[in-house]
Amino acid sequence: MRAAIILAAGQGTRMKSALPKVMHRLAGRPMIRHLLAACEGVFDRVVVVVGPGMEALEKAVAPHATVVQAERLGTGHAARMAAPLLEGFSGDVAVLYGDNPLIAPETLRRLVEARTGADLALLAMRPADPGKYGRVVQGTSGQVERIVEWADASEEERAIPLCNAGVVCAEAGRLFRWLGALRNDNRQGEFYLTDVVALAHGEGLRVRAVEAPEAELRGINSRAELAMAEAEIQQRLRLAAMEAGVTLVAPETVQFSWDTCLAPDVVVEPHVVFAPGVSVETGATLRAFSHLEDCVVRAGAVIGPYARLRPGTEVGEEAHVGNFVELKAATLGRGAKANHLSYIGDATVGARANIGAGTITCNYDGIRKHRTVIGEGAFIGSDTALVAPVRVGARALVAAGSVVTEEVPDDALAIARGRQVNKPGRGFKGKGK
Repeated sequence: MRAAIILAAGQGTRMKSALPKVMHRLAGRPMIRHLLAACEGVFDRVVVVVGPGMEALEKAVAPHATVVQAERLGTGHAARMAAPLLEGFSGDVAVLYGDNPLIAPETLRRLVEARTGADLALLAMRPADPGKYGRVVQGTSGQVERIVEWADASEEERAIPLCNAGVVCAEAGRLFRWLGALRNDNRQGEFYLTDVVALAHGEGLRVRAVEAPEAELRGINSRAELAMAEAEIQQRLRLAAMEAGVTLVAPETVQFSWDTCLAPDVVVEPHVVFAPGVSVETGATLRAFSHLEDCVVRAGAVIGPYARLRPGTEVGEEAHVGNFVELKAATLGRGAKANHLSYIGDATVGARANIGAGTITCNYDGIRKHRTVIGEGAFIGSDTALVAPVRVGARALVAAGSVVTEEVPDDALAIARGRQVNKPGRGFKGKGK
């Protein structure tokens, strides 16, 4: 059995935000959810340590257990808060940080595997700029002797290139015994989690460092570091998509969400944005500057350029959604087309129907939303307003410029506009050039 304790009580003052640091989003979801996803494939139990008043965070990490660190007395103190929830637990326990969201499951597996050959295992890295990271001090045998925080390190120790990532793993009983023995006689006056390394070494136990890439292990403490992490996760998602058979014409311009699902032979043109909940089937083309959220695009459909698919939309096979067309809670049937400057909201559009330029479904009366149904093969002329609730029958034709407020039967022609009247001599009387 294995358990993980995730420390997430930090306020993240450098973020300058009322939102808890670990709730800031990466690829469309809170950063802590990325770490939880990695942990769920490795650990049997997860406990998240939160700060006071972080109810939204507690909800976000459910169904995992949470415990409140009422006083922020350091990382060692925070980890100790999880002890009552893991009382009697006999397996290994790893302690991680909620602001390290990009650790891969494989790295966590290497950590717990290293623990089987050592009494304490920890993650370490060799960052390009070691900065103020804690340094990993090793003996001549390569065993880790202690971690020294930058604030407490000598100049010689600050020159060590191997840096602490903060993650440790040990048998539960030993770990909580060490946590209980921590002292706060340091410059910060805090109980450092990293001091468990020196305690283990002092008992003559084996401590092993497992190295991993900086891109996985660096923490996020500021908006700039959040942006760097976003760039890293986007690069991962783009590479994964291309390896799965997706064509990205200009990969660096495409923005993915963590759950974007693209089938092989999908083509994505530049500057397409995927918000959460998007699924695209094989052979579809997503043209430049389109934005998709919580929608499904079926095989062979063409979206954009400059199209917006909002939540609840399904675009059928071989259907076309063109430039400056917005769909919301709408279904386009197979081969249907809405190619220009239209809003289709709360609507069902039948197969092979054609929606003319400038068409809108008037779906909101100021209190409730209402639905529009357009039958198979119907043709809606340009600049038509369909005032919901309303139905346009199969193969019906609606004349351009109509305001449709009543049902149009199958195979009917509907003309719903005022008759044109010309008044001779009543034209514009302004001065010419």
